[in-house]
Amino acid sequence: MAQVEAVTERIITAQPDDVFDALADYNGTREKLLSEHFSEYEVREGGDGEGTLVHWKLQATSKRIRDCLLEVGEPTDGELVEKDRNSSMVTTWTVTPAGEGKSRVVVTTVWNGAGGIGGFFEKTFAPKGLGRIYDAVLANLAAEVEK
Repeated sequence: MAQVEAVTERIITAQPDDVFDALADYNGTREKLLSEHFSEYEVREGGDGEGTLVHWKLQATSKRIRDCLLEVGEPTDGELVEKDRNSSMVTTWTVTPAGEGKSRVVVTTVWNGAGGIGGFFEKTFAPKGLGRIYDAVLANLAAEVEK
């Protein structure tokens, strides 16, 4: 099993604290940011950053649906880490300053991929697909906080 990694980033014209607060608001803003690839969104505990437990289904392809139950942590300032209880998947959202009134948001998702030929295809194609999904989420985030 090889580790698979998908990374997406975007510069957003908004203060880093405002961007981070929108991402960490699982009770309100976060659900509005999700693309059509996400369904069955439900906050089960908490709702604001650290200590939140959130559920959703992620449909990466027409046949691949991942049932996610995510524990949210905030290990450092400007960083949200979502660890899936149902798999090895970990998504890290990092928000840093990117000049006057701007923020850089980087989304990194890693998981243990399959072995063999299936693993080769997963490592080759899954990061691109997940990148497109998170690019849509980041576009929604920009639209939300750049108002």
